[in-house]
Amino acid sequence: MRQLFTYDLMESMRVTNQWMGASARAMCSYPQLGLVANPLIQMTAAWGEVAERSFARMAVKPDWGINSFPGEDGRDHVVSIEHVVERPFGDLIRFDVQGRAPTGRKVLLVAPMSGHYATLLRKTVLSLLPDADVYITDWHNARDIPVSEGKFDIEDYTLYLVDFLREMGPDTNVIAVCQPAPLALAATAYLAAEDPDAQPRTLTLIGGPIDPDAAATDVTDFGRRVTMGQLEKFAVQRVGFKYAGAGRMVYPGIQQLSSFIAMNAETHVKAFTDQIVRVSKGEAGDHDKHNAFYDEYLAVMDMTAEFYLSTVERIFKNREIADNAFMVNGKLVDIGKITTVAVKTVEGGKDDISAPGQCVAALDLLTGLPDAKKASYIEPEAGHYGIFAGKSWRNNIRPLVLEFIDANGAAKIVPSKKKKTKAG
Repeated sequence: MRQLFTYDLMESMRVTNQWMGASARAMCSYPQLGLVANPLIQMTAAWGEVAERSFARMAVKPDWGINSFPGEDGRDHVVSIEHVVERPFGDLIRFDVQGRAPTGRKVLLVAPMSGHYATLLRKTVLSLLPDADVYITDWHNARDIPVSEGKFDIEDYTLYLVDFLREMGPDTNVIAVCQPAPLALAATAYLAAEDPDAQPRTLTLIGGPIDPDAAATDVTDFGRRVTMGQLEKFAVQRVGFKYAGAGRMVYPGIQQLSSFIAMNAETHVKAFTDQIVRVSKGEAGDHDKHNAFYDEYLAVMDMTAEFYLSTVERIFKNREIADNAFMVNGKLVDIGKITTVAVKTVEGGKDDISAPGQCVAALDLLTGLPDAKKASYIEPEAGHYGIFAGKSWRNNIRPLVLEFIDANGAAKIVPSKKKKTKAG
């Protein structure tokens, strides 16, 4: 019951802060208070507005908000979301662009399961849609998955990727962002041994911890300092009674968010202080820069406890991917089995989460792949977020990734099949 109480306590604190913000905003917004020449009233109302919105966002999955984009033909192409494969812990979805000729590029974006929803890659999707047929892994919030659906750890994650790639076919180009990079590499190696015809054409790994010890960061240091027993005791909680996954052991998204914020506390405090001032002056907007970023950043999801713990233990502590010793269903996944899939790594020179050196380590593991099919790139001034969604991605990295796909994974331009499958 300890974990149940703690989880519900965190949710109660979130709801209370949201209510306090709403109350402060309402109480200090009465027209009569305009007669009082005290700026504290406006500041309190502004604080309430910012607080209410911030704490409300933590419990809501953001919408993709991708409805259309302008094409080269001068028309707006409508975008609809198609669920290609539906599974308990995550779906494979496709952004179906209506009225557009096939691009010849089929891309699978492998989204992180590290506390945020796949919508964190919204800008990445938008940047690729004009030039590719885009699919993405849409992971579900563990708090909403009944205990009856069973476990989900990094082996299950890898097998989900294997099934998604089999569904999409061998003309797929995979782009794995951050946390799933080691598992996308493992899934490709798994297919190389078990089902070679289902391998993707190319694999691009962006800012992922293939070898966490190659360059230390606060994230890797944390994995070394904390014992598995401490994580199980203090980080893992049991979902409370409010959600469908009541009783499931999870690593709460709110807890992960507090860790994210603590890493750059001064920056976040300044951002919220400045936003409160802007709101009090009437200079803020519903979709201004602050809200556009924090509406996504604050929207967090729970991870299953077994996924979180197995990631820390097997990827960071035991370095199973880095040592080419990763097992799936009792079978060794030999990364050296990859012989035909072109692999490219992308790193940010100022990445403080997956520092330069961690991701490019993948190339040394590809002992069976010719050097001609290996590539790497470092964006000198980019941080972690910038290498997949910022200016560095749009202006420098994205064109290079598309060139890499065209050079190694060009497919005949044929209409993509539309198939929907469901699996329990």
